[in-house]
Order: sequence, then C-alpha cells, then structure tokens
Amino acid sequence: MMSLEKQGGITHLQAVSEPPAQRVVSKPTPEAQKKDPRGYQVEQIRRRFSPRETTLSDGTTSLIFRIKPSDPDFPFDLDFLECDLHVPEDYPETAPVLHVKNRNIPRGFGINVERGWERIVREKRGAATLLAFTHALDKNLEVFLSEQKVETVKLTIFKDDRHETPSTPSSQSAAVALEAATLTQAPSAPQPTKRYAPDEPAYTQEQIAEAKARRAQEARQIETRMGRLSLYRRSADGIVYTLPIEPKRRPELPASLQAVKTLHMIVPLLYPLQPLRIQLNEVDSFDAEPVEELFIQKAAEQKQMNLTSHLNYLAQNLHVLAKQAQVTKQKQEAEAKAKESAAPAAAVSHTSQEKQPEGSLGDRSHVKVIPRPPEWATAADDSDSSDYSYDSDSGSDAGGAALEHDDPVAGSPATAVAADTPERGTALTFPGIELHNIELFQVSLLSITAKCARCKTFNEVTNLRDGVEQTLSCRKCAAGLAARFRAQLVHAHSSRAGFLDVAGASVGDMLPSTFIPTCAKCSTAAPGLVSIRGDATSNVCRSCHAKFTFKIPDVRFQTYTPGLLSAPAAGVVRARAEKLGLHAGDPLPSRGACAHYRKSYRWFRFSCCSRVHACDRCHDEAEDHVNEWASRMVCGWCSREQRYAVDACGFCGRSVIGRKGHGFWEGGKGTRDRALMSRKDKRKYKRVGPAKKE
Repeated sequence: MMSLEKQGGITHLQAVSEPPAQRVVSKPTPEAQKKDPRGYQVEQIRRRFSPRETTLSDGTTSLIFRIKPSDPDFPFDLDFLECDLHVPEDYPETAPVLHVKNRNIPRGFGINVERGWERIVREKRGAATLLAFTHALDKNLEVFLSEQKVETVKLTIFKDDRHETPSTPSSQSAAVALEAATLTQAPSAPQPTKRYAPDEPAYTQEQIAEAKARRAQEARQIETRMGRLSLYRRSADGIVYTLPIEPKRRPELPASLQAVKTLHMIVPLLYPLQPLRIQLNEVDSFDAEPVEELFIQKAAEQKQMNLTSHLNYLAQNLHVLAKQAQVTKQKQEAEAKAKESAAPAAAVSHTSQEKQPEGSLGDRSHVKVIPRPPEWATAADDSDSSDYSYDSDSGSDAGGAALEHDDPVAGSPATAVAADTPERGTALTFPGIELHNIELFQVSLLSITAKCARCKTFNEVTNLRDGVEQTLSCRKCAAGLAARFRAQLVHAHSSRAGFLDVAGASVGDMLPSTFIPTCAKCSTAAPGLVSIRGDATSNVCRSCHAKFTFKIPDVRFQTYTPGLLSAPAAGVVRARAEKLGLHAGDPLPSRGACAHYRKSYRWFRFSCCSRVHACDRCHDEAEDHVNEWASRMVCGWCSREQRYAVDACGFCGRSVIGRKGHGFWEGGKGTRDRALMSRKDKRKYKRVGPAKKE
C-alpha cells in the first residue's frame, strides 16, 4: 500500500481491494435466530413458500414447496421446481437435504440439482439461512440444469422359470386320458345353479348424495307437470311413474305400436347412477321391447338430460326408435339366416377336403387349397333352374316372364331418412349458439333479406312461418319472389334451425326474428322473444321461474339445392321516366296552356301512369285508362317539376292559374287601371292634360 502524503492540507486516499479490518462490521443477527436458529429459519420458509409440512419419525421436518424461476431469460421450459426439503432435528449441526420431485425432469438432471444444493450448503454453511440457500438455488438453477446429465440405471425384475419342469408329451397324454375317464363316469347329481347377479359398482357417499338430490328435483318436476293429468300414477315407493304419452307422428308408428297411450317410467333410487328404463303400455311386449332397449341406450348416452327431457325426446322420436328397432331386427334375422345357410356349405366343403387323398398335390407343397365359397356352391346347385318361369295357363296372350320383386321394408333406412326433414334449399345454421338452461330452441317468425336475381336489389321478407309460402315483388324491378321456411329444433347437439326455399332471389342476411326457447328444467315453452345476431337475450320461465339465456353469435346460410318453389309471375313493371327535353328556367310550350284550359300554366304528372299531360282531358285522350289524381306538376314559367301546389310555383313564385276581374292581361304583364300602373309605364300619364281652371 502506498503511503499517504498531505499536499496542501488535502489527503489523497487510494482505492484498496479490501477494506481495513477495523472497518468491517458483521451483519446483526436477530435475537430469535440466536435462541432457536432452526425454528427461525423454518418459519422463514413457511412465510415465503407456504409449504406442505410433515414431521418424520426421526424428528426431521419435511417441507414440500415450489420454486418458480425468477430469471426472466430462463431458457428451460420449466414452470416451477418442486422441492422436498428435509430439515434434520439437530439442524444446523446436520446439513439439510433437498429432493427434486418434478416428474417432467429426467432423474439425471434432478440429481444435478440436488448435488448443486449440497455444494451451496457446504460453501455457505453457518453463514446463511435456509431461505438464503433457496435463493442461491434459484440463482444457479440454470447452471445446474445445464450440466451433463448423470447416468442412471433402471432395475427391472424378471421371473426365472427355467428351473420349472416343462410338461412332456407323456404327461399331456396322461392328462388327456384322465380327462376322458372323468367324462365317461356317470354324471353326478346336478349342483344347484346360482342366479346371476351383476356386480354393482361402488359409489362414494358424495356421488350417492348428488344422485339423490338430482332424483328428488327431477321427480318434483315430473309431479308438477303431470300430477294433474288423469292418467298420472305414482307407485308407493316412488320408483315407477305411469305417465301419458302422445307421439308426435303416431301414423308413422308400426301398427302394433299405434295404440300406445301410457308408459311406465322406472326411476331407480340411485338415478342417474343407475340406468333409466321404460315400459310401453297398451301394446304387445314382443314389439315394444326393442324400442325400450333402444331408449335405454339413448338415455345412458345422454345422462345430462333430466326426466322431463327424456319424456319429451321419447314423444318426439318414438317413430324413429321404432324404425331403428325394425332395421336392427331385420339385420339380426338376415345374419342368422346367413349363418344357417353357411353352416351346411362349410360342412360339405370340409367333408370333400377329408375325402381328398393325402399327397395328391405331390411335391407342390407350396400350393394352398382354398375351399370354395358357399355362395358359389349354391349358384352351381341352382344353375339348372331357370330364372324365369312361363305358365301356359296364365291367361296371357303373348306369354312372358314373371319377375318377382321384393317390396321394400317399411322400416328401411331410406324410409327413415325420407321421414325426416328433407335437406334441400338453403340451410339456416347458428354456429356456436349459446343456450343456457334451454333444452330446445326454435325459430317462430323468421325475417330475412332476399337479393333479387334480376336487379340485385335487397328486399325484406318478414314473418316467415314454418311451412307457409310467402310471395312478394321486388321493390325496384317488380319481379316476383317467393320464400318458404321449414323449421327444425335447435339443441345442444344441432345448430341447424331449418331450411329456406327461395325462388327468384337468394338469401342475404337474417333480420330481427322471433324465437321460442324451451326451459330445460320444466320443459315449458316461453313466449316469442325477438333477437338478432350478437345479442344475448335473457328471460324467466313462466312455470318454474328459472332464468334462461340464449345468444346467436353468428348466422350462416348454406345452399344445398335450388329448392322446389317456382317464382311467381312478375308484377307491373314500372315505366321509365319520360324524357320531355325540358330545361330549368325556360318556359313550357304555350307556358303549359292547352286547348281545354287556356289560363292553366302548368303540366301534371298523373300517378296512374307516371306520364305528363297538360290536363285531365289531355290524359284521357292520350291514354286508355282512367286518370288518377296527379301529385306532381311542372311549372309553365320555369319548367321545374315539383309537388303539386294550388296557385303558385314553389321555385319562381309565379301564378300558374289565370284569374278574372283583376285588370291584367297577357298573363299579368299589363293592366288598364292607371292607379295600378307602374310610373315607368308611358300609358299611365298619356292624354292626361292640365287641371281645368274654374
């Protein structure tokens, strides 16, 4: 160190690398840390990380917490480091141990972090607290994870069965002989068969409580809605409900199911944990069971629906379930017949293969014999029979072939599809529609804009009802337009509201329309609510007073086919405006006067034909229809067209009618009354002599 010299009374001090020992002061230690260092430092960890704390059998405190990397440029995709810090009972004499619990970190990198913790504790032990250790770990976490991964070994246990004696052919033959001897013995007395009872799944107390609460609520809804009906019944234990049902399309049901009027709805005590079942009354059980099984499957798939919704679904789609049941039954019968016909053919082919002498293929061992398909054998057997039959006694003069055609099955898939709403025209869909506490949603009155195919003008088509055709004419070109709306129900699994059949135009956009939502709790249809795209509409159910909300964020129109409507006949085409060759400011010919009215200085535009004539008589002479009141006129002084006025032009202010008794002539240019004459008129003082002297 250089000596210090005073120059001019000023001491120049030189910077040093280390401060003098007499100037170093140790950091003050809190009294609580001096008394109980372990408890003080553990309390710091509790306040900083709020860990999950447990005490082990040896007195070690386990603190499980998460450290979020504080480095904003942390390069690894790690949200947090899950740490399990073990603080021994005799800490700080014994060093704390850290375990990394992250499953998304390979064990080799986790060992690097744990070893880094050990180095930090070893370097700062006695001079830092547990909280300081965690801060140092956070600061050096990137360094620890960047080190080379520690190689680890995974131990897998394999069972060695080589010492076990394998079964020999002799032992196998002995076992077969023993089994055969057992089978040849006299049959013993039959054991009593146990009735099959399916294993009931185990439910927690919370699930059972939730199921009972939901069952009680939905049962109250059923009683509130159906309790006043004469056919309503309820069993003493509250499990079986006898409810009336009115299918929506009863004529489309099979004849054996058209008599259904009531059903038994069996609601288990642990509904909806246990499946819901129904039994159709007034019909044969043989025909009703397939429909009941299909309903059970549908109800199991839609567990979020309540009892009222299930009942409404059954009433709306009973004909669909019946047709599906018929199709399933026919498929099963066809498969059974196919198996029965295939079994004899397979037996015949197997017998033919057994009769074939061994070694017939010779040295062609690579050739595989494929049995003849059974349908080929059937065709070969029936080849002698004729496809056509001719009966000379049939009474036909020319004879011919009698072809038999199978009638289509009433419940075929094609018939089921035809029974639904045909997908033609322009589909109206509401993508992303939001239905809160609403089970069904329907468009009651639809209003749209239709773009005319002739002049491309948008016309408003309002209050379209389901299945009602509405005709109108274009507001510009008077072309005929027609529109019809076929509504569909919107629900949680379908956003299509229906189809539009439009003729003479194309659909533009949806205007404010009227919608009917159905409450999801009591299945009560609300009155019509007017809404438009983007608006959230809320209301309260009139029956259960539950609040429901719907919102239509987007409306889309997708054209499938042109539709089946024909455009109506075009309306009266408006005539184009006449070109009269007039110029504003110039007078009309004869100032608008005609042979019928000499003092009428204007022309009239009649509303019946939009043509210009000088008077009504001129109109009748030139046109072939009765004249109507004219609402516009053309001034005879300035040739400007304007709304009808009684006596004066609205632009030039001149009178358009001639009046008598005012002393004017030539349309008001002159007068003979000298009192009214202008002083500039030379006739005002003409022949006026001096006053006579008396």
